Amino acid sequence: MIANEHIRTVDVLTREEILADYRLASESRQVSLLGRRDVMGGRAKFGIFGDGKELAQIAAAKSFRRGDFRSGYYRDQTFVAALGELTWQQFFAQLYAHTDIAHDPNTGGRNMNGHFATRWLDENGLWRNQTEFFNSVCDMAPTAGQVPRSIGLAYASKLYRHNPALHSLTQFSRHGNEITFGTIGDASTSQGMFWETMNAAGVLQVPLLMSVWDDGYGISVPVEYQTTKASISKALAGLQREAPYSDASEKGIEIFTVKGWDYPALIDTYRQAARLCRDEHVPVLIHVQELTQPQGHSSSGSHERYKSKDRLAWEAEYDCNRQFKNWILDNGYATAEELTEIEEETKKSARQARNDAWNAYVASMQGDFDEALDLLQRAARNNPKGPALMAVREDLRKAFNPIRRDATIAVKRALRILRNDPPETRQGLAEWLRRTSAENEDRYSSHLYSQSPDSPLKNPGVPAVYSENSPIVDGYLVMQRYFDNLFGRDPRVVAIGEDVGHIGDVNQGFAGLQEKYGEIRITDTGIRETTIIGQGIGMAMRGLKPITEIQYFDYIFYALATLTDDLASLHYRTKGGQKAPLIIRTRGHRLEGIWHSGSPMGAMINSLRGMHIVVPRNMTQAAGFYNTLIKGDDPALLIECLNGYRLKERVPDNLSEFCLPLGVPEVLREGSDITIVTYGSMCRIVMEAAYQLAEIGISVELIDVQTLLPFDRHHRILESVRKTNRVVFADEDFPGGATAYMMQQVVDGQKAYQYLDSPPRTISAKDHRPPYASDGDYFSKPNPEDVFDCVYDIMREVEPQRFPELY
Repeated sequence: MIANEHIRTVDVLTREEILADYRLASESRQVSLLGRRDVMGGRAKFGIFGDGKELAQIAAAKSFRRGDFRSGYYRDQTFVAALGELTWQQFFAQLYAHTDIAHDPNTGGRNMNGHFATRWLDENGLWRNQTEFFNSVCDMAPTAGQVPRSIGLAYASKLYRHNPALHSLTQFSRHGNEITFGTIGDASTSQGMFWETMNAAGVLQVPLLMSVWDDGYGISVPVEYQTTKASISKALAGLQREAPYSDASEKGIEIFTVKGWDYPALIDTYRQAARLCRDEHVPVLIHVQELTQPQGHSSSGSHERYKSKDRLAWEAEYDCNRQFKNWILDNGYATAEELTEIEEETKKSARQARNDAWNAYVASMQGDFDEALDLLQRAARNNPKGPALMAVREDLRKAFNPIRRDATIAVKRALRILRNDPPETRQGLAEWLRRTSAENEDRYSSHLYSQSPDSPLKNPGVPAVYSENSPIVDGYLVMQRYFDNLFGRDPRVVAIGEDVGHIGDVNQGFAGLQEKYGEIRITDTGIRETTIIGQGIGMAMRGLKPITEIQYFDYIFYALATLTDDLASLHYRTKGGQKAPLIIRTRGHRLEGIWHSGSPMGAMINSLRGMHIVVPRNMTQAAGFYNTLIKGDDPALLIECLNGYRLKERVPDNLSEFCLPLGVPEVLREGSDITIVTYGSMCRIVMEAAYQLAEIGISVELIDVQTLLPFDRHHRILESVRKTNRVVFADEDFPGGATAYMMQQVVDGQKAYQYLDSPPRTISAKDHRPPYASDGDYFSKPNPEDVFDCVYDIMREVEPQRFPELY
């Protein structure tokens, strides 16, 4: 580790700045204390605070410039406040879950406190100028979950610096001079996400400045149980770059250590680290040691349960705010009386912010409460059910710190009591319920997907055009031609993944394209699925159009936490304030082998709401969906058919322009007896079975759903079921997976049950992974004979004379 080279902070800091920092540290501590009290007093559900980390975060903020990014977690309140991006009233508004973004602009009440997010998007969902902001990516509570995307945020700076074709995108970068400030608690550095990210940062040489807040514990577990040598900086020493530093030396990361209570050393350390990171794009780790956590981990319990008296005494002595106060007094920057005055003023300002936030939160609901109380009283007048209605009203009136739920429950209870009364008696309450239900839908369930003009759901599609000159080629050549056209017309498009670059991916979709467009745009990565996805997320957050490849669909589970916790929920949890239009390319479905032929669609559709899941049956369809997604601004997962790259396809003349709309199934074969709904590689399996069934007089209508999220937006499958009165859902997932989902969507969601003359059926794979070799595939995944037998069994029940028992 290098020795921190002091630049005499005291020579460049003024008394005014030092006292302003003390005021901020004191205010932040006061809001932490008040926040915990509010949780204990019932005003808020849960609280987690940044007390004990104030001084280090103030120091970090001094090196943070407009256009930089913070990718952190829930203890960074002082950091964000020091940047001027958080008022204490906003802090309390989020604690109370105030749903108005005017009061909680970070997440509109959707995240618990301490989750900060710069609103990069305007009211129409379009990009604002990121270089004008002190950017915070929406914080995350899952331990280390914020770390993978930080590699992509930093990598974007490298691309903006070294790719001249991007220099015109000035709303996203100033020639790559931005730093990404990552933050993480010391205990969370035990997570694999952190190690994978730091290793990738050293390989990529990107401007990532990672701060580790080390207070010695992970909830109750001390660092000795967390980290080798009880020190993350010592454990990471092998990543340290080689000295002396030159272009010929081994690349790596730089490591600094500093005490979290040493004000001048903190500022010096962050200035040195930021200069190195910004100017030379050297990744840096700052291990901030000897921090404290005065209130314990969170509002869920007390740290006195697991810390010794000696440890608690040490924490009281080395509390960063106390040490800062001593330093100010020792160096004569203020008197004790002046600091006491500041402390009293911060107590008042913190209480005022808290009261203002609480009053605004209560006022936001008061109108609905008052109206509900009034309507309940009116409904009770001259009504035999009046006593019951007034009891409901009294329960609502007496509710302690009532929330919207209480009023909704009361009105619904009243409407049940009045269920047999004339409509005019119920009208006012029913209208209140309809209005508030719509408003609450916006407050709590809106913005799962983009609502901007660029939303891929608004793309009506552009049909493929064929002519007598349209060539017939292998599927992999369709992909190759498509990506060649795409990279030629849009410099924002970047592809990364294992084997994507030099060999052009394992199925040759990118063959020859790295040589043509350069390694900076089509890049190989290590075997690190989590940070491949994180790298893509970060790039997408900064205005690029990344395509990240997961080599085989089975490997996606390595990255599932990052996909579901961060990417899929980003637009929702910021209520439309942030987006990351990343496209994840993978290949799956039928091949042969336990880990190379999976189709775990049920896991995806139930984990990745907020993303589009696209399942094209061939490479031409894949190209049409890629066009739609590239033009859009939602994240998506597209699974190509692993066994389709050597099958022949006709290439559309407008390969670069044609688009396929999301959520619009295609009827591949008209029929009259039964509808079979499927997707991906199963389309060929079912089509073969349909021909066989036709030979014995059974007419199959085959529908390719094409996308699972969204699913059949215009109810095309329902139209088919109305005609055939029978339906089968088929795929290669486990039983109860995507087939069950499709059945729910059609039978329940589209209410197709009313048109069925036979029970709906599903065809899926076995409960286990597919064994190796062709027989393993045949006997564990659906085959044409399985489809034939299922349909025949349904028709035999209808016409047993015509379709006798087969086996």
